Order: sequence, then structure tokens, then C-alpha cells
Amino acid sequence: MAEVTVAQLADVVGIPVETLLQQMKDAGLTHKDPAQAVSDTEKEQLLAHLKRSHGESDSAPKKITLKRKSVSTLKVSGSQGRSKTVNVEVRKKRTYVKRSTVEAEEAAKAEEARLEAERIAAEEAEAAAKKAEQERLAAEKKAAEEARKAAEEAAQAEEVSEPSDVKAAKSKKEPAPAKEAPKKPEKSPEEQAAEDARKAEEAKRREEIRKKAEDEARQRTLEEARRIAQELEGRSDDEAASKEELLEEEKDAIVKRAFEDSLDREARQAKRARKVPKKKGKDKQPERKIVPRVSASRLNQHGFQNPTGPVVREVALGDSILVSDLAQQMSVKGAAVVKSLFNLGVMATMNQAIDRDTAQLIVEEFGHNVKLVSEDAVEDSLVEHLEDTQTDSEMASRAPVVTIMGHVDHGKTSLLDYIRRTRVAAGEAGGITQHIGAYHVETGHGMITFLDTPGHAAFTQMRARGASCTDIVVLVVAADDGMMPQTAEAIDHARAANVPIIVAVNKMDKEDADPERVKSDLSQKEVISEEWGGDTQFVHVSAHTGQGIDELLDAILLQSEVLELKAVPTGAARGIVIESRVDKGRGVVASLLVQNGILNQGDMVLAGEHYGRVRAMLDENGKPIKEAGPSIPVEILGLAGAPDAGEEFQIVPDERKAREVAEFRQKKLRHNRLARQQAAKLENIFENMGAGEAASVNIVLKTDVRGSLEALQTALIDLSTDEVKVNIVSSGVGGINESDVNLALTSNAVVIGFNVRADGSARKLCQEEGIELRYYSVIYDIIEDVKNAMSGLLEPELREEIVGVAEVRDVFRSSKFGAVAGCKVVEGTIYRNKPIRVLRDDVVVFQGELESLRRFKDDVNEVNAGIECGIAVKSYNDVKEGDKIEVFNVKKVARTI
Repeated sequence: MAEVTVAQLADVVGIPVETLLQQMKDAGLTHKDPAQAVSDTEKEQLLAHLKRSHGESDSAPKKITLKRKSVSTLKVSGSQGRSKTVNVEVRKKRTYVKRSTVEAEEAAKAEEARLEAERIAAEEAEAAAKKAEQERLAAEKKAAEEARKAAEEAAQAEEVSEPSDVKAAKSKKEPAPAKEAPKKPEKSPEEQAAEDARKAEEAKRREEIRKKAEDEARQRTLEEARRIAQELEGRSDDEAASKEELLEEEKDAIVKRAFEDSLDREARQAKRARKVPKKKGKDKQPERKIVPRVSASRLNQHGFQNPTGPVVREVALGDSILVSDLAQQMSVKGAAVVKSLFNLGVMATMNQAIDRDTAQLIVEEFGHNVKLVSEDAVEDSLVEHLEDTQTDSEMASRAPVVTIMGHVDHGKTSLLDYIRRTRVAAGEAGGITQHIGAYHVETGHGMITFLDTPGHAAFTQMRARGASCTDIVVLVVAADDGMMPQTAEAIDHARAANVPIIVAVNKMDKEDADPERVKSDLSQKEVISEEWGGDTQFVHVSAHTGQGIDELLDAILLQSEVLELKAVPTGAARGIVIESRVDKGRGVVASLLVQNGILNQGDMVLAGEHYGRVRAMLDENGKPIKEAGPSIPVEILGLAGAPDAGEEFQIVPDERKAREVAEFRQKKLRHNRLARQQAAKLENIFENMGAGEAASVNIVLKTDVRGSLEALQTALIDLSTDEVKVNIVSSGVGGINESDVNLALTSNAVVIGFNVRADGSARKLCQEEGIELRYYSVIYDIIEDVKNAMSGLLEPELREEIVGVAEVRDVFRSSKFGAVAGCKVVEGTIYRNKPIRVLRDDVVVFQGELESLRRFKDDVNEVNAGIECGIAVKSYNDVKEGDKIEVFNVKKVARTI
């Protein structure tokens, strides 16, 4: 506020200038001229003087009471059905008390409680001392009485044992003098010195206890003085002085009481020590320790102190974070974070994830610091460690990894079978390969590792995996069949993986073999042979006769020399998971392809989100081996779970690191799954509103290997339509157990086993509960049966068939039926109980049913063509001459997918 003069202030206040100058003089101000300026501080000083002169306190009020009144109306129904309005008045009263006043009252109450507790403790101690003194006196009295009785009994016994003449002589003599009390033996100098030393030690101990009590009382008094001194800030000097005098008096009283209590307690303990007799040997009681008493006020004190300021935390944020994790890092309730997100316009629950930018705004709003971290820090540290272990290793040449790809039944496995001299294809169900097979072959030209991939359309993902981990793709095309859809798909996978292609034209031993047609078909996919000026090798082979096998191996080795394939032959192994399955009795069996380093038995393997130590290692023929180098496929036992096919594996130094990375990957996978589910819910929330629930076929799927599981899941989900969906409730690798059947029972699902079987308890439960359990070994059968089941859930198609048409010739009015049309059937037959349409100028004006169909005066059920009749249309009286009444029939036609 700007400064004003004395005259202006007097004018504002409304008093004469002379009166204002006199008041300012009484207040200690030096203003004498009306033109002098008055500052805000001088105004406050003048106001304080005026309040004191009128008996008011210049301090702020200690208590403020707010009153609020609100009036509302309420409509209620009366006894006679009439409603009336009632006024409802709500009065609220709230009192706010100054914090310093409340604290002073609480301090006074605490002091009173402390004094009361000390008084009660003193009374209890005095009562205990009196009771102990009474017990001591009673014990001494009892001991004296027992001693007297013992003396009398001894005298009587002596009198009985003396002879009669002695007794008579004694009776004639004078009575013997009273028996004198035994004198206390005098103490020796050594005992006297020990007694003096004990008394000195006791006096010294009392002095130490007194000093300790004085120190404790003085410390408590100083702490109390500091607390009250903080309350005295801003008060007058007189009040502070009186308060300090009270503190001094209280301090002296506390010291005096503590000293007296210590002396009384020491005296009581000394008496109890003298009463307890000392025992020898093992029965000797330990010396009692004197523990100083702690006052009740000190026992009621706690060590917690309110923080003087807000606690600022450092919150680590990745690319996204769950709302619950964010609240936990900030040490706040999750509801508060959800509320802040709502204020920002973000609708999220505790289990939903938010992005980094939104989370940063929330953290800053709560006053904490943000620390941006990489979510893949654990992965990065593992990669750096593995790179450091292999920096000094030298690269060496390795064997090529060749993938055999092509259309189904073009001879891929048969070709590989001839090379391996085995009969692999004969053991496959349906004569097709259902999963990836990995083999390494020692040929006269060197070692080659082969991967055999399925050719069916459902195994697209498996073929893509085979192309991604290979060096060379051998595309097998039947000479009598040419290029097929899976052949073109295999070419696309090979190009996506950027690997060279060698075309093996198989079945050259057949009469209708046409290799030129194969070259022409493949040229449409830009696969040009070297003979036509391209860069792709074409080799004519036959899996039955062995024609061209050596040329094919030479072409593979030539291509590998051009590629200059290198690998690290030493150090920790790294590679890719080809396949995984669960065997009963052996556990998880994973097929691995080593790409770098040496895999040894006993190594700690980390594959995806699963880890474990290699307990056993087998080659493709089932023979145990101890180590495997680059380009060698092996099967290992010991993983905790079946990893996904296509996952990379590496050797980690210890189990702790493997567990850390595996848990991180599991958490990240769960986080991404929740985010996808929430996104799907938000995207489809408006589409699903008002739409009916689609029918679904629930399936519990179990397969022998992970690759077959992925292929079946993709094939079955692709069958879903807008009306019927395939819902895979649960899927996994291994046999069907009781938990799978219970899940199928809960979700009303069908249990499907692909190359696996159910155990005894699962089969029994299926029979008891009526759960459908089906076994398959060929993928075609599964797809066909599921498709038929989905077709049964489709709503039938409604088709209309016109069965008769009648033309209106005249309209008659009836009191019973209203308008009655006189008609002639011009086509088909008119039925009474079928739906009808009324056509006017070939436009439908009404659709309903007949109320009456008559031939003269008789009700009839049908009228054939060329016959006249009377027709009354139900709920329609606007029939006119020239209209046509069409009778139709609705048929339901079953639909298929």
C-alpha cells in the first residue's frame, strides 16, 4: 500500500487531525505535522496501541467458527395421493482452532498425564515398601515364636530324662536364674573391613544412581524447555519470564523426585538381597542387577518424526509403465494416480500401461524427479558380456546350413532320405512332414547340415523360421507338377531372408517329367537358371534312383564357398531354437542349431524366457554327445519350459544372470500382452456396442512340438468369420492331463490332441463329464472337422418361395371382417396359414397374414389356380380393386463355411 499523510489518514478514519496526532504521540510515533507520511509499519504500531488501550489483544484470534445454512425443497406424497412440498433446512457448523493453541493444549495434557503417571508410580512404590516392611516384621515375629517353642520343648525333654533323686534335690534348692540370651560373637578385623568395604561400595552406587537420575531429569527438562521456547516465540517478555521460572521450579521438583525414587528403590533392593540366603554350588542364585526405573512419559514416546518437507523420489521410466508400478515408485495410492490421469483426459485403470510422456507428466505433478531408463538394460548388459567374451576369438570356416523347401509331396523328405540313407518319410503321418527336422550329413565333399521344413499351407511360420536361420535354400520342385502355391511362398521366404536359392528339379525318373516347364514357371517369379542367363543353379535329381545327388551336393558346397561362411569355433555357444517339445519321462526336449561357439554338457542355456542347465545332449540319431560346434543340430534336456521355435539361445555365465534376464523377458511379455488386450478393447468398444455376441467354437489344443502348435493355431484362427469364431482357450506342448480337461469343462470346449494322448485320469474325467476328446495325426482332418463344427453354428439362410398369387376383382364391406376382397387365383395355390403380401402396381404395400379364406360361404384351407374366392386380410382394410395378394413360403437352408 502507498504511503499517506497524517491529514489523509485522519480524513479516511473520520477523526480530527489533532486527535490523530495525539494518538500517534501516545503510541510512540514522532509525527507532529499533518503533512508527514505514515508507513504501513507505523499504521500497525498505531493500531496495536489503540487495541491495547481498549483492552483488546493484538494477537490473532485463536478460534474461528463458520456457520452455513442451506435450504432445499422435497416433494412427498400425502395421505390422499396429493404431493406437497416440504422445505428442508440444513445447518452446518465448523470450528477451526489455531494450531499453536492446539499444540499448547496437547502439551499441557501430556504434562498432566506425565505428572499423574509419576504420582501413581510413587504411590505404588511406597505401598510396596510398606508391604515389604510388614512382611519382614511378621517373619521376625514368627521366627522368635518358633525359637521360644523350641526352648520350652528342650527344657521339658531334659526334665523328663533326669533321675528322681536329682529332681528332688533340685526341688529343695532355690530356683535357677533365668537363662541368659546368647551373646553375639564379636567380628574379626577381616570381617569388619569387608563390612566397611561393602558399605562404601553401597554408598558409591547410591551416589552414581543419584547422579544418573539428575542427568536424566536435567535432559528431559532441557528438551521440554526447548519445546516450550519454540511456543514462546512471538510472545511478550513477561510471559516468557514467567514460563522460564515455572520451568526452573519444575526442573528442581523432577530432580528431587528422581533422587528420592532412586534412594527408595536402592533401599528396597538391598533389603530383598539381604533376605535371600546365598546358596552353594549349582543352586547359587545369580546376582540381581539394579535397573533404573523408566518414567511413564518416556515409555509413551515414539521414535517417528514427521518429515519437515516433502520427500522427493527418483522414478525410473521406460517406454511404458503400468499405473500400479508408477504409484508404487512414487509411494502414493493408485487411486490418486488414476485421478490425475483422469484430469489429464486419460482413462486408465491400475493394470493398464501408459506411455512415457504421460507418466512423466504425472511424476512431475506429484513433485518427483524423472529418470529415463532403457527397458532393455538387462538385455544390453547380457549382450555386452557375451561380446566381451568373444572379442579375442578368431573366425573359422564352418559347414553350410541348408533348408529343403517346396510344395507338399514334391519329394523334399525323400530327397533328404536318400542322402541320409534312412527312411524318414515312411514314419511321417499321412506321408507329410509335420515339423522341422534337422540333420547333419558327412559327405565325401564335406559336412552339410540340412533342415527339412513342411510343405503344407498351414506351416507358413515354420518355413519362414527355416529360411531365417539358414545359409542356402534348396527349392525342390517336381518335374511333373511344376510351380505350386507353396513353391512361390518358399521363394518369397528365401528372398525375405536374403539367402541364395538352388533349385532341385525332382522326379526326373518319371515319363512325364518336364524340366523346361519348371524353368518357365519359376521365371515368372524371377528365378532364372544359369542356362537362361540367370544366377540360379538348377540341378536335375531323382530321390528314387539317386540321379543328380552328387551334382546337388557339389552345387551346395560351391555356393557355400562363394558365401565364405565363418563362425567362432570357441567360447560360449549361441544359436537358434529349431523345435521344442515335452516328453513324458524326460521333460522338455529342445532342438538347437549351434551357430557360434561350443555347446558343452553342463552349460547354463538361456532360450527366450526359459533357462536351465544342459543335463544331457543328443545328436539327431539319439546318441549322447558331450559338445557341439557351429552348424551342428542337437537335442538338449534340462530347460525349465519349452521355448518358442525360432528363439535365439545363448550361454550365460551363471544361474543368477539367467534368472534375471528370463524374469525380465516374462515381465515384458506380460506387459505387452496386457497392452495389446487393452488396445483391442478400446478399438472395438464402439463396434461391439449393440452387436450380438458371435458364436464360437472353443478348443483346448495340445501338440507334440512347438512348431506344430504354432501352425495349428494360425490355421484354426484363420477359419474364423464374422458370425462364428474359433476360440483357442488353452494350448500347449505335451500330453493331455486332468487340468486341460477341467479347463475344457469350464469353458465348454473340445479337447484336441495332435500326435499326443491323454493320461488315465484325464480319459476317466472325459468319460464322466461327457467332454469330447479327439486325437489327430494329420492336420487336414483337424481343419475339416473344425470347419464342419463352425458350419453347424451358422444361422440358416432364409429363402422365400412364392406358392400362389390371387388378383382382386372387387372389394366388399363386411361388419365382421371389414374389407373383403373378391379374388381369383391366377397362379399356384392360395393357403390360409401362410404369410402374404399385398402388391399394388407390383409394389409391396402390406405384409401380414390372412384372416379368412372362403369359397362361397364355406371356410377353406386352400384354393387352387383358376378358382374364385373371398379373402380377408388381417389388420388391413385398404385393399383395392386391381391389387394382387401374394402367398409365399419361407424355407431354412443350412450354410457352410
